[in-house]
This record gives sequence, C-alpha cells and structure tokens, in this order.
Amino acid sequence: MNYKNITIAGSGVLGYQVAFQTAFFGFKTVVYDINEDVLDKAKAKFDILNKEYIKDLNATPEQIDQTFKNLSYSSNLEDAVKDADLLIESVPENPDIKIDFYSKLAKVAPAKTIFATNSSTMLPSTFADSTGRPSQFLALHFANSIWKHNTAEIMGHPATSPEVFEDVVAFAKAIGMLALPLKKEQPGYIINSMLVPFFYSATDLLLKEVADPETIDKTWMKATGSPTGPFAMLDVVGITTLYNVVKMNAEQTKDPIKIKTVAYLKEHYIDKNKLGVSTGEGFYKYPNPKYKTADFLK
Repeated sequence: MNYKNITIAGSGVLGYQVAFQTAFFGFKTVVYDINEDVLDKAKAKFDILNKEYIKDLNATPEQIDQTFKNLSYSSNLEDAVKDADLLIESVPENPDIKIDFYSKLAKVAPAKTIFATNSSTMLPSTFADSTGRPSQFLALHFANSIWKHNTAEIMGHPATSPEVFEDVVAFAKAIGMLALPLKKEQPGYIINSMLVPFFYSATDLLLKEVADPETIDKTWMKATGSPTGPFAMLDVVGITTLYNVVKMNAEQTKDPIKIKTVAYLKEHYIDKNKLGVSTGEGFYKYPNPKYKTADFLK
C-alpha cells in the first residue's frame, strides 16, 4: 500500500468523520461535496470534532494543527480527485445518486485511483460497472464515531483485484482502524446485518402503536444495560439513512408495515427536517435529549 492522497466524496454523518480521521493519521485529504455551503458546514463540524479527539484520544494541539493542515476542500470533482490514490465515496444511501456519482467520477479520475464505497447496506457489485474500473472498486464501511468505534469492514465483489483488497485493508489499519475483511459480499456487511433488523424491530413496534420511542428506548436500555436505545441510535445515524433503507426494502418486499413506515418517516421527520442530531431534532431534541437525563430510567 502506497497511498498518500485520499479524497472523501461526501461530508455527511460519516464522510466528515472519515476525512478527519484520515487527515489525523497523516494522509493528505481532500473533502469533496456538491457546493461551498455544504463544505463550510463540514469545516464547522471539524471545529467541533477536534475537541472529541482531544478528549477521547488525548490528541495534542500539534496533532490537531497538523490534521487541519492535511485537509483541503473542493466542490469541483475533477479537481478533488486529480491526485487521489484512493477515493472513499460517502454520498447519500440512494442507488440512483451513487450510480450517477460513479458515472461522473469515472470520467475524471486518474487511472491509478482506487474507488471505495462507504455504503451502509448496498453491495459493491451494484455499482461496479458504473465505476468503469470494477477491479479497482470495493466497499470500505465505517461505524459512527469512527475515532472511538474504530472498525472498518472491507468487502470486495467478484471482480475486485486481490491486491487492491489487501491494499485497502492495509490503509484501514494505517488510519487506526480495526480492519475487518469480509470473505464474500453480504448486504449490510457484518454490523448492519445485525443492526438494521434491530432498527426494523423498533420501528415496527412504533408503527403498530405498541409503544412510543421513549418507552421502546427505555426498555432496551434498562433490560440490556445499553447506554442508548434504537431511536437514540437512529438520531445519531441519521433518520434519512433509515428512510432510504426502509424505502428500498418496502419497494422490494411490498411489506405493508415497511410501506407504512416510509410514509410515517416522510411525513413526521423527513418533510419537517427532523433528521436527528445533525438538525437538532429527530426522535429527540438536541443538544439535551431526554435519554441523557438522570431520571430517564426512573
């Protein structure tokens, strides 16, 4: 692995974390997004995120300063990827958006550039042809709060080059990740194969009017000792991600509960911009959600 220049495409919930982590570990990192306003929001998030690195990783002022020096920004895709050894795609979890992005990327990226999708649930083979370089394409998936929950799941597709796969495993280790290579394609990788059904169980209980989000979270937290319940987790992950995943499932299965869930999420959350922590409100209100209060479980 001889990567030096990394481009992160998409500065949303996970994209900006991957960018900061990559820069923190010494790689020149370009953050690409669709316009300057979105990039300004990413810069503001970096100003907050660096405090987490100081608190959780005991990062020094010198390390934080160098991290910011390693970061650069561009809203021009050709410029953002011109020197990239590796591009990590973290655009919205929508197959049409991803296919469109890869079709554009394939026209401007240097021949050397490896492409990796950070898709939470979709198989890399879904997009392999769109990349124009299937042998240089695979999935590299991170957990939220990447600096603490430092897992990186690496998943190829049938045409991925073994050398490319091993290089991305080495890169994951180089940015402080516990590298988790998967032997075959699996929707949802390892973590989301377990986590998505957990979220479905919670939203099914809500849509069937068995209990409200707070009661469901209280049940999970008290019974298992977990610091958060499913709806608190969804606020962190982002309700848009849940909406996109459930929407795809509903279209494929025609499950009436999933169809009802899509409509419910759209009406009560998506259309009202209540997307979770990122917008200040989702299932809870932030910065002081009820599940963090001392008497929540009393």
